[in-house]
Amino acid sequence: MRFEFATATKIIFGAGVLNEVGKLAAQMGQHALIVVGGKAERASELLTLLHEQDVHTTLLSVISEPSVEMAREGAQQARDADCDMVIGFGGGSALDTGKAIAALLTNPGDPLDYLEVIGRGQPVKYPSVPFIAIPTTAGTGSEVTSNAVLASTKHRVKVSLRSPLMLARVAIVDPSLTHGLPPDVTAQTGLDALTQVIEPFVSNKANPMTDAFCREGIGRAARSLRRAYEQGDDAAAREDMALTSLFGGLALANAKLGAVHGFAGPFGGMFDAPHGAICARLLPFVMDTNIKALRERDANGEAMQRYSEVGRLLTGRETATAEDGAQWVHELCAALNIPPLSTYGLTEADYPSLIEKSAVASSMQGNPIKLTTDEMRQILARAY
Repeated sequence: MRFEFATATKIIFGAGVLNEVGKLAAQMGQHALIVVGGKAERASELLTLLHEQDVHTTLLSVISEPSVEMAREGAQQARDADCDMVIGFGGGSALDTGKAIAALLTNPGDPLDYLEVIGRGQPVKYPSVPFIAIPTTAGTGSEVTSNAVLASTKHRVKVSLRSPLMLARVAIVDPSLTHGLPPDVTAQTGLDALTQVIEPFVSNKANPMTDAFCREGIGRAARSLRRAYEQGDDAAAREDMALTSLFGGLALANAKLGAVHGFAGPFGGMFDAPHGAICARLLPFVMDTNIKALRERDANGEAMQRYSEVGRLLTGRETATAEDGAQWVHELCAALNIPPLSTYGLTEADYPSLIEKSAVASSMQGNPIKLTTDEMRQILARAY
C-alpha cells in the first residue's frame, strides 16, 4: 500500500473563528486582494477585522463560475495594487479564483501556460503568495485542495490549474458563515459535499486515510443535510455540513472522484450552470448505474462492498444494500427540489459531445468501474 496526503498548512474550524483572520493575515502581508463571492458588502465583517490589524485591502467580486479571463484580470488587478497576499471569501468560485490569482502572482506568464488540456500544461514552479481560504458555503471543499477549476469560454470546457504549491496557508472554516444561505444553495452545495465524500470512498484511488474522512462525512450529511435545508439556522446541522464539505475536500484532493464530477466539469464548460446543481442532479443516477454495472461485471469486488457500506451509512440500517443507498439519495434529491439538467440548456443533441469530453475527464478515471458509452448516455437521459 502506498498513498500520499497533502492539504492546507493550517485548518481552523469552529463557529466564530472568522475573528482570528486579522492577526493571521497581518503575519503574512500588508495588502490583501479580497476575492468575494457575490456582492462586496458580504465581506464587510472580514474587511473590518483586517483593517483593525492595519491590513490594506483591494476587492474583487466574483459573480459567476471562475474563468481563465477572471483569473488573468484578477492577477493584473492585484499586481497594480501591490497586493502581497490573497484571501478568498465565498463559495467554490471565489476560492478557486483566489487560489488561481495567488499562483499567478508568483508564476509569470498567462494562465494558459499552466492549464491542463487546453493550455501548455507547464508546472507551477514557485509557491503562491500567501492565500487564506474562507468558505461561506458548505460544498466544494476548495479551501483544502491544490487546484483551481477554471472555465474557458473559448474552448467550452472547464480545466484545472493544479499544483501542491497552491495549497492555502490557512483555511478558516466558520460554520456560522453558512447560516444565511438560501435553501436552494444549501441543497445544491450540500449535495456536492455529499458527492465528494461518496465518490472518493468508492473510487479506484481510495486509501485508509481518505476513507476515514469519507465515512465521517457521509454520516454527518445523512443526518443533517435535510435539516440544514429546512431549518437554515440549525447550528448543529450547519456545523455537520461544513465538516462534510471540509472532509470532502480533504478526500478528493488525495484520492479520486468519479463519474458525477467526470460529467460535471465538461457540463459546466458547455452550459452556464452552478457546479453544485450539476453534481446534485447527477449523483443518484450515477450511483444507480455504477451499482448495476458492478453487480454485472464485478459483483465480488471491493467497490461493490463499498457501495453497500454507503447504503448502510446513509440509511442507518445494518441490513441496507447498495441499492437502498441510491434510493435514499433519490428521495433526498426529490425532497430538496433539485432541478433537471434541461434547466440549463442540455438537449439530446448535446449527449455525444458531452459524453466524449466526459470520458477523458480526469475525474472519470477515478470511477470504480469503466462505464460504456450507452451507460453514460443512460445517466444523461435520466438526469435530463
